Amino acid sequence: MKRFRIAVAVAASAALLLAGCSSDPEGPRADFDPNAAVTLDLAFWGNDTRAGFYKNAIAKFNEKYPNITVNSTFLGFPEFWEKRQIEAAGRDLPDVMQFDYAYLRQYSQNKLLLDLKPYLGKYIKTDGFTESTLGIGVVNGVTTALPIGTNAWAMFTNTALLSKAGVAAYAGGTSWDEYATWMDSVKKAGGGSVWGGSDPTGRIQNFEITLRAGGKNLFNDAGEPQFTKADLTDFWNRGAHVRGTGATIPTKRLLEVAPKSGFGAGLTTSELTWDNFGAGYAGDLGIDASGLAITAPPATTAGAKDLYLKPSMLHAISANTEHPEASALLVDFLLNSKEAGTVFGTNRGLPASSTHLAGVQLDPLSQKILDYESSIKDRLGQAPPVPVVGYGSIEEKFRQLGEELGLGTVTVAQAVDQFFSEMETILKK
Repeated sequence: MKRFRIAVAVAASAALLLAGCSSDPEGPRADFDPNAAVTLDLAFWGNDTRAGFYKNAIAKFNEKYPNITVNSTFLGFPEFWEKRQIEAAGRDLPDVMQFDYAYLRQYSQNKLLLDLKPYLGKYIKTDGFTESTLGIGVVNGVTTALPIGTNAWAMFTNTALLSKAGVAAYAGGTSWDEYATWMDSVKKAGGGSVWGGSDPTGRIQNFEITLRAGGKNLFNDAGEPQFTKADLTDFWNRGAHVRGTGATIPTKRLLEVAPKSGFGAGLTTSELTWDNFGAGYAGDLGIDASGLAITAPPATTAGAKDLYLKPSMLHAISANTEHPEASALLVDFLLNSKEAGTVFGTNRGLPASSTHLAGVQLDPLSQKILDYESSIKDRLGQAPPVPVVGYGSIEEKFRQLGEELGLGTVTVAQAVDQFFSEMETILKK
């Protein structure tokens, strides 16, 4: 029967893949027997290393719940989501899933994920989460997922390269103009071989935190843009000014070292990105954590709550699970237990739950990330609404246009018009 449902799903058109309704339980059943024998399907993306971690974590879970059998499967990231879409069409999703933020709105709006609120506190402990991290997986007022780990927008600096250039480290949290001045000082000291950074207006996240400093998000919960063409024009014009000084690495030079970033290639001394990118940079540069520093990005308005915690990944439960209570117990263990923290370490990101984090032995780089996130607590605001469907394409269009602005192949006015046209097309799909 299961094979038949999947065959039907494969034949369905792409437009209907996520159009199914659900039989979402109204909440925990009064007659739930925690000792009854049940079998759960758990799906995650990753590699053999992560699969080994899950196997060990499930063994620890079974020490506490020997009656719950957990069958786990994993795939690479693209294949994982291809399979989920097929299962979604047949309303046959696994009981428990590792989940990606980019897909959360799509699956939530199509009623494919369990409303977790009735299970919070009783089956899934919330003591280890802050109010803001609990709100990360809320779509249209419904909690459909909980974060496994978090990361925040940050600035990495290459301390060895700065020392070689004889330039003091960036202080962190200054104004954007002061950051531009600092980048210019690096460029002058570098003599044409090292730059202070790349054009910050090429990343939509820098535009986002600029908007958040004024009390707006990129999109509201209804998926409507909260910025105007004038907002984006002003932002990209600032980039033109910085590029005009030569303080940032030329876009042509960046294209020459791609797919590495200018920072990963050792050509820039700073990079604005998510704080979990450190391991990749260390690998690209062939250095350890001592060669990297993490500090706060520039601020548009002093005292603004412009930064936020974003999930590295989440856990969700299928709305059609026959065992919502047992699934909730498994999610609780994977998110909150010290035992699971000891098993996974930071493989799934810096743990969002403090009780999970208590079991983790942090490596030097992870400790720097933890210290960084503690240092920006006063700038952390509520997470923005879960990304709109198609956000990845919108982000990529923003990046491409930033690149074209750097090459001088479009004007700011042309780039703004192109971005809004593309965004409106994506949002209408």
